Amino acid sequence: MKTIETLGDLRGKRVLVRSDFNVPLKDGVITDDGRIRAALPTLNRLVDAGAKVVVMAHLGRPKGEVNPAYSLAPVAARLGELIDAPVTLAADVTGESAKAVVAALGEGEIALLENVRFDARETSKVDEERQALAAEFAQLGDAFVSDGFGVVHRKQASVYDIAQLVPAAAGLLVLKEIESLRRATENPERPYGVVLGGSKVSDKLGVIANLLTKADMLFIGGGMAYTFLAAKGYAVGKSLLEEDQIETVKGYIAEAADRGVDLVLPVDVVVAPEFAPDSPASVVAADAIPADQMGLDIGPESQKLFAEKIASARTVAWNGPMGVFEFEAFSAGTRAVAQALSAGDMFSVIGGGDSAAAVRLLGFDEATFSHISTGGGASLELLEGKVLPGIAVLED
Repeated sequence: MKTIETLGDLRGKRVLVRSDFNVPLKDGVITDDGRIRAALPTLNRLVDAGAKVVVMAHLGRPKGEVNPAYSLAPVAARLGELIDAPVTLAADVTGESAKAVVAALGEGEIALLENVRFDARETSKVDEERQALAAEFAQLGDAFVSDGFGVVHRKQASVYDIAQLVPAAAGLLVLKEIESLRRATENPERPYGVVLGGSKVSDKLGVIANLLTKADMLFIGGGMAYTFLAAKGYAVGKSLLEEDQIETVKGYIAEAADRGVDLVLPVDVVVAPEFAPDSPASVVAADAIPADQMGLDIGPESQKLFAEKIASARTVAWNGPMGVFEFEAFSAGTRAVAQALSAGDMFSVIGGGDSAAAVRLLGFDEATFSHISTGGGASLELLEGKVLPGIAVLED
């Protein structure tokens, strides 16, 4: 993997950096600046090297149109606070404002281009359209550093195409992500456990198929667990169910048995009549969910079972919550998994997205986990064994 060191002396050079600043906003205020803080080591390294740093990033899905609701202005302000220096935001992506802002940069200064997804070419499926935008990016920089792990699974202009036009390297965050996730997937210390949650089995079909050939233990929670329970012949009431996946899941259950993989499913669940934070909760056995109730979390016996088995592992990757952790009454399952990983001495990787959000929302010390990924989709595709375009283009 090409690193910043391979780019040589960067003093006075304009360095384009693709960061992942897709942060959550509420009324224009950033509610979790974790992704901005994760970018600081790379940005500080470039600033210390005397580079003129030009950051590219996206926010939300503006669908190729300029939309003030998705402006990176709050990001520029927060980044400036974190580095204790002004960060100028260009008013456009590669237009006159961007050119002027970059031209005015001094050594060790940082500027931010406006949301790259304001330009429809950024995410175009047509290679020539993306390449045209990448060529405009290339006019603004002498080198490129890829540090937005949350987008490296996408073939996009500011991620993939730009890396073919100017000298390119991986940033410190991307290097850390790849090293940690590969350690947790390619040659894990055993026993190797994987905890999967989230709403849909269909979102993780490839991941499950790949992990059944690698993991010693596979834990299933969240909404996807009810399709597994249905595949075992249990009634699941009003719980989330993908009926079209039941036969596929039956195959997974059989394969796990054939391979000796310990497939750990909930033995009890927390149910409620409605999907609401104040809906009255009760605990039932996994094979006794009433017809008028829906499962919204794994139950206390499942929490104990999951925690005990997780504690026996030497490597654990976790992707997806065990229940509706945003609602206090249905957060205990996710908390139990996080606690088991936090207290254990295994190598633990939390695969971004909702899992990372849950850890922060539930108040865990991030330092007690080996690695918390900044990219949910990218980490999921690595767990699936896929080649990530934004990484492949940086390989030596």
